Amino acid sequence: MRIKKDFVLREVCGENVIMCEGLKAIDFRKILALNKSAAWIWKEAQVQGDFTIESLTERLCEEYDVTAEEARSCVTDILEKWDKEGVIEK
Repeated sequence: MRIKKDFVLREVCGENVIMCEGLKAIDFRKILALNKSAAWIWKEAQVQGDFTIESLTERLCEEYDVTAEEARSCVTDILEKWDKEGVIEK
């Protein structure tokens, strides 16, 4: 999987949000607010470029004191939401 081109993470009024840059940015329905862990996962996905549920789960376990099961559940939920919103590609 990869983050689609033109989608970026920005801090707006103290909130982490994913938004589209360029002409697509006119559609304000594509602004997604992220909590701290989701923003961390987004940044890690950007670093990895091509990422998988497993690669993000592993890094989340290294960064935070969570079990592999908790991390996998969190990553899976977030990636399902991002896929539904069209900000990642498989």
